[in-house]
Amino acid sequence: MLNDKSVLVTGGTGSFGKKFIETVLTNYKGVKKIIVYSRDELKQFEMAQLYPPSQFPQLRFFIGDVRDGARLKRACEGIDVIVHAAALKHVPIAEYNPMECISTNVLGAENVINAALDCGISKVVALSTDKAAAPINLYGATKLCSDKLFIAANNMKGSRKLSFSVVRYGNVLGSRGSVVPFYLKMKKTGVLPITDDRMTRFNITLEEGVSMVMYALENAWGGELFVPKIPSYKITEVAEAVCPKSKKEIIGIRPGEKLHEEMITESDAMNTLDCGKYYVIIPSHPTWNKAQYIEAFKAKPVAQGFRYNSGENTEWISVGELRKQIKQHVDPSFEI
Repeated sequence: MLNDKSVLVTGGTGSFGKKFIETVLTNYKGVKKIIVYSRDELKQFEMAQLYPPSQFPQLRFFIGDVRDGARLKRACEGIDVIVHAAALKHVPIAEYNPMECISTNVLGAENVINAALDCGISKVVALSTDKAAAPINLYGATKLCSDKLFIAANNMKGSRKLSFSVVRYGNVLGSRGSVVPFYLKMKKTGVLPITDDRMTRFNITLEEGVSMVMYALENAWGGELFVPKIPSYKITEVAEAVCPKSKKEIIGIRPGEKLHEEMITESDAMNTLDCGKYYVIIPSHPTWNKAQYIEAFKAKPVAQGFRYNSGENTEWISVGELRKQIKQHVDPSFEI
């Protein structure tokens, strides 16, 4: 799929970007070029130490911000595929700095779309979040806006062989800023703060997130929003998994947080298909034939009134499985 292709990853030094690039370098020996596009020179420097040019000549590093449309277009010259992972994603920080979040997540998305339209790109997959479904915080609202921009961009492609699609998933276990690394640091104090003991979240690993993007790159017709079928966990069980002997201190929900996250709302259900491993929210007016799509992917429309909510999920991850995943995906030295 990516052999003999050139790929640009925005936010390439982030948690997802690093795992995606590692996966491509491991599994696609014929990839022509991978451009890491991000604004942090230190992270690029550190990443370059892991992939020296003598061994990975196909890997390039571009300092740049998705807010800078001209620089982004320059980086997209000769590129076939864009994976858009750059975002400001911390909920409380976005609440306090709203225009900064809008500039990156909304205007940056528009810059990616314009670069794709102008530079001969064939595939664009943008990363979303469960917070974009029925958003109550600014971060979620900007990502919903971004999703709408990418989906609508398929209407502007004209005769170009170009598709835009979106992947939406829940909290990534062990990603920067997530609760597990925070708890691993806090357990030394003997106290783990819990916002609300009723809180639940969806759980996905970085590997699963990368697999989902690969699936979208290979299968998207344009305009789809892919949602994985993944388990939920209770925030109290994450604390129990990390350090059962620590005191659990309830501190209250932070600005912009929900008790339970949603990935598909009841309003989305009328356009949602069950495609086996993934749900797919298709556009109200797709640029392709819906009946042919359903036949091609053996898809089934979901029931009327369906919704996909972390608190009402039918699949849950146990404390024991959380511990296994923490050891495997976050900290190999982790022990109870």
